[in-house]
Amino acid sequence: MGNIVMFIIIAAVIVCSALLCVTTTRIMRAATYMLFVLFGVAGIYFLLDYTFLGAAQIAIYAGGVTMIYVFAIQLVSKRTLQGMVERIKTSRLIGGGLAALAGLLVVCFILFKTSFVLNEGVADVEVPMSEIGTALVGSEKYQYVLPFEFISLFLLACIIGGLVVARKEEKEA
Repeated sequence: MGNIVMFIIIAAVIVCSALLCVTTTRIMRAATYMLFVLFGVAGIYFLLDYTFLGAAQIAIYAGGVTMIYVFAIQLVSKRTLQGMVERIKTSRLIGGGLAALAGLLVVCFILFKTSFVLNEGVADVEVPMSEIGTALVGSEKYQYVLPFEFISLFLLACIIGGLVVARKEEKEA
């Protein structure tokens, strides 16, 4: 019973923080709310007794949010950080809402087509942590070391691109 109550509390924190993250107009607040979402996901990992994944969630992703703070300060103008920018146009808001609705419909269609929801989607077999770790860092078929390497290269390219953009603005000013 305690696990269910904790899950409900953590899920509520995640949902509220995620909604605040996407609805705020200030970039620093959005990054802070995203940090709460990531801590909530780590809390769910700890609740499931996946302590390694919870610790990795905090160390890697919370560190990533710290990097977002740094880049937000460097790349965004002082006026934007103070919240003195114009509001989002109604046409963009409607377009974003329609895109979100289309995404929700696709997810619901896939869930019902695969009968994940109807079969409750819960397996009776618990997967050991060693098997999860092997799948994440293995290089065989259906293992994920190659996608992780591609993601790390992509993130490195994003960091370098952010630095280049910051340098160009600095030279122009």
